[in-house]
Amino acid sequence: MYGPLAFAGVPGMCTLHANSARDAVTKLCTLPLLAGENVTDRFVVPTVASAIDLVVHLGRDGDGTRIVKEILSVPGTVEGGVITTTVEFRRDGVTLVAAPHRAPLAGARA
Repeated sequence: MYGPLAFAGVPGMCTLHANSARDAVTKLCTLPLLAGENVTDRFVVPTVASAIDLVVHLGRDGDGTRIVKEILSVPGTVEGGVITTTVEFRRDGVTLVAAPHRAPLAGARA
């Protein structure tokens, strides 16, 4: 996962090993809970939700080349203790395609 992070208002990026973009968000919420009882999910989940804008999940194609498999947006909301995410782009075979809810990108060719 590559995703812009802005803890304390300072933008940045990080990498994280996960099986999908959604799994990366879950892992970011789970790892701090290993610190012990002084950290709870009621603090961690909204904090992570407000710190992430995008999650870009990379994978490898048949010849080992890194490819973008999926891009999620994270609007910063939490529902039922789960961070809300929206798939923005997903790989459809060899092409990265916009999700149906997205308007076409400016300058994009059909």
